[in-house]
Amino acid sequence: MAHAYTPGLKVTAKSVVKKERRLPLKGEVLVKRGDTVTAKTIVATTSLPGEVEPLNLAGKLGVPPSDLQEYLQKKEGDSLEEGEIIAQTKGFLGLFKTIIKSPIKGTLESISDITGQLILRTPPRKVEIDAYIDGKICEVIENEGVVVETVATFVQGIFGIGGEATGIIKKLVTSPDAVITSDMITEDDKGKILIGGSFIDSKSLKRAAECGVSGIVVGGIDDQDLKNFLGYDIGVAITGAENIGVTLMITEGFGEMKIADRTFALLTDQEGKKASINGATQIRAGVLRPEIVIPLPGESPEEITKESVGLEIGSTVRIIREPFFGALGKVCGLPPELQQIETEAKVRILTVEMEDGKKVNLPRANVEMIEE
Repeated sequence: MAHAYTPGLKVTAKSVVKKERRLPLKGEVLVKRGDTVTAKTIVATTSLPGEVEPLNLAGKLGVPPSDLQEYLQKKEGDSLEEGEIIAQTKGFLGLFKTIIKSPIKGTLESISDITGQLILRTPPRKVEIDAYIDGKICEVIENEGVVVETVATFVQGIFGIGGEATGIIKKLVTSPDAVITSDMITEDDKGKILIGGSFIDSKSLKRAAECGVSGIVVGGIDDQDLKNFLGYDIGVAITGAENIGVTLMITEGFGEMKIADRTFALLTDQEGKKASINGATQIRAGVLRPEIVIPLPGESPEEITKESVGLEIGSTVRIIREPFFGALGKVCGLPPELQQIETEAKVRILTVEMEDGKKVNLPRANVEMIEE
């Protein structure tokens, strides 16, 4: 039987969370299976090759490439300091010498007697990967990385900016429909992950970055406020690499949108606990959602037995198309027959009972399942 694609969104009080931490190229794994780690534990390291800097030495000296060896003061493999002499001519009666100095600190990688070019390379750059979440190493990927496992409160959003960060959960507002204002954020919020309500503007985001806030979770934001904060229009491919000083996760959508009651309760109930947040979002192939992970110390992954299930009667869903965009409800009907909709296309539908008791029929592709 064919099935309509139903995107999923996780909002769970307790689930097993696994995160793969992989180096960009092979290196050294610093932990072993079974080790307990914190979010900041370095689990693997490697070195990226330095950048290449070509130098047309023959041209600068004004000599044939085949004669370079006569003037070189360095050989292949030698280390270089910026400004150190690489080659020089003998000049006339010891005067009028042409001196060529290294433009970088690094290594003389190669010398070509054919082209007269030297290849210089800057020092390798050390890359370290941390665990991102508190937990245990459940798998080691030889020479590449690890998988970290923890039991946690796990909430995904629909859009975010900013990369990985950690902090202590702080409830900033008292209700899920409250708006964050800049005067609510103080220097005492440094290193905190703030849980807000329905909206945050660019002024408040800038205040949060100035105060050293690690992250913010809120229901909605206006696209113009986002542009004002970033200084440019956001791309549609992937976010998360922005260097903005604070990570932002939007749970509902654009505009002033009340954060879901259950999401608000889940997060604020964990006030005072350490969490990890990541705003990285990808909406094309290989969907990547922003997330907040709040580890629950003392909980065992073996005791979490519930598996993800498909769309079924009783499933909680969010409507992701107008005219009910953003509304939450429960699935109360899943007729198997194809039915014709307003566009005259025949699709599988479902019946959703909304929070106010109203029942609506929708194409299954118009909802996303919220895994609880």
